[in-house]
Amino acid sequence: MSAGYCHCTHCRKRTGTGSSVNCRVAQGDFTLLSGSDSLRAFSPPASGRPKVFCANCGSALFSGDPFSDAEVAIRLGAFDGDPLIRPQYRAYVDSAAVWETIPDDGLPRYPGPRPA
Repeated sequence: MSAGYCHCTHCRKRTGTGSSVNCRVAQGDFTLLSGSDSLRAFSPPASGRPKVFCANCGSALFSGDPFSDAEVAIRLGAFDGDPLIRPQYRAYVDSAAVWETIPDDGLPRYPGPRPA
């Protein structure tokens, strides 16, 4: 499991914020306990991953398909309590919005995707 900030254009536009923070868990370690009937997805026509959200409240829940992707990307803002993981890196910092000041938080920074 890992967690990190993404400053890419797609994440900024889909969240309406300067970055998105997600945790990633292997598909085999993920179980959705309830609410699958309330999930809806927006898939961009050109490129990028689907945005999966709650049809009842509009909350962004997943980046990508939580049922078929090898890793499930869960938006940390979707957790009511402590997700028991903290962001460990910042990806796509070269794509950060010009108005966004990335804090000097000591996290590793990657100009593009985080290396595997």
